[in-house]
Amino acid sequence: MSFNKPVHRIAIVGTGVIGASWAAQYLARGFDVVATDPAPNAETNLRKYVGEAWELLTEIGLAPGASRDRLVFTTNMKEALAKVDFVQENGPERPDFKIKLFADMDDATPPDSIIASSSSSLTMSVIQSGCKRPQRCVIGHPFNPPHIIPLVEVVGGDKTSPEVIQQAMKFYAAIGKKPIHLHKALPGHVANRLQAALYREVIYLIEQGVLSVGDADIAVSYGPGLRWGVMGPSLQWHVGGGQGGIQHFMEHLMEPLAGMMKGLGNPEITPQLKQTIAEGVMQEAAGRSVEQLAKDENDVLVGLLKLRTNEKSDSQALPKAKRVVG
Repeated sequence: MSFNKPVHRIAIVGTGVIGASWAAQYLARGFDVVATDPAPNAETNLRKYVGEAWELLTEIGLAPGASRDRLVFTTNMKEALAKVDFVQENGPERPDFKIKLFADMDDATPPDSIIASSSSSLTMSVIQSGCKRPQRCVIGHPFNPPHIIPLVEVVGGDKTSPEVIQQAMKFYAAIGKKPIHLHKALPGHVANRLQAALYREVIYLIEQGVLSVGDADIAVSYGPGLRWGVMGPSLQWHVGGGQGGIQHFMEHLMEPLAGMMKGLGNPEITPQLKQTIAEGVMQEAAGRSVEQLAKDENDVLVGLLKLRTNEKSDSQALPKAKRVVG
């Protein structure tokens, strides 16, 4: 069976923060969205989230036909899935729950539609184990919030069709996401593992009294974090290698870096250390609520994404301009 049919109607299963953000993203890209969640007040909370996200999505740029009016909600999952082309699942991270949920979704969804999970901790091999058509099930894990952050980690399970992985990659790319294909399944996928690796050293430095919580955050966000927002660490080392690029780096700078890696810490997460971090964070927040901090962050992120888009457009246009001048 082929899974390359056009996507017009998308189902959101589970409308918590991640599901609601996905719903906003798909509506902004001009899709019909049907959402389902049995929780009390789920529809009210979903529409409130979408309404609040719409201003930023409008600033980012809406696709033709994008409208919040294209959102339909029902508590009946079978009804929600009956005529959809793509499913984005966002349920609780419990193996038993996910296995049954995917088996039920598999029964209710048209057989040529792809079913994607936003799962951050479970592998698709486990999730798809109760499905009659496991080949169409794939992980499409976003980086929060999905309606702003472009990254999507795509990884299949033991029974996922390679065609489904490729179609999921194409679909996410077509709506403006930055999908990456994970060739092996690992707990936490990739981005969360990278975060964990960095944060382990941050906690170690705080534990050792090297610097405060606030200064550790400054060290990341006003140092390498700025560069990482432009290009990843491996490409950064290519730039850092000067005229010799990555080959110079590998030959002359990798050994010192490898030596430093061996000295990285492994902190003991004690109640006292957790309290130290919590107190440091509250000092940084300086009375600002979580909601306000998130809003401030999203505003800056949208600005950064615009800069990246403009820079990409300029770099693509530059060769044409040179040819005209020449």
